[in-house]
Amino acid sequence: MRANDAINGFILIVLSVAMIAYTTTFPSFPGQAYGPALFPRVLGTLVIICGALLMWRGIAVRRAGGPLVEMGAWTRQPWRVGSFFLMLVLLLCYILFAETIGFIPMAFVTLGALFLWLGVRPITALITTVVATMMIYWFFASLLRVPLPRGWLDSIL
Repeated sequence: MRANDAINGFILIVLSVAMIAYTTTFPSFPGQAYGPALFPRVLGTLVIICGALLMWRGIAVRRAGGPLVEMGAWTRQPWRVGSFFLMLVLLLCYILFAETIGFIPMAFVTLGALFLWLGVRPITALITTVVATMMIYWFFASLLRVPLPRGWLDSIL
């Protein structure tokens, strides 16, 4: 799906205005002319300018007869639409259950389900899922020191 740039520009402007409004809650530093709200406000202002340019371009395309929303060719293929929604469901499951179940089991189930759905042979999917899960865990938990949820494996890890 491809939305007209006027829609995307409007969304960028609304989100930027909300971000700038939120920066009013940031504390100020005594004795300084600027504080922690400066960078988000500058960034928000620049994004508003970009959003306005996108809206201008989108309105011009719309006046020339361009569609407001155009569906991509992949949306006419049920298998690809199913893949899209499977990814959303797996992502939502990770968000909801990762703290309880843990990163390693959730990553294993997520990767395994995706590999099998996408047609990878089961033995190859299993090996790749195990190796990828362990490598991702090592990279984030050990190398980058990101605190991944341990869940059921809390007593082991």
